[in-house]
Amino acid sequence: MSTGPDPEQPAPKPALIFDDPLDQQSSDDTDSGWGERPGADGSSAADLKRFLDEKPPHHL
Repeated sequence: MSTGPDPEQPAPKPALIFDDPLDQQSSDDTDSGWGERPGADGSSAADLKRFLDEKPPHHL
């Protein structure tokens, strides 16, 4: 009495998929996540903080 798989039934082979991977949209193809900051409420204080955070060091 064994609890393993039946030796008479081989494991199913993985199916081959011949779809074109370039037809599918990736996460890089969308604008979500680009330039968005979590918790940005759109207030002028948040805009000033973002401006100061992103200002290049040679503009100080």
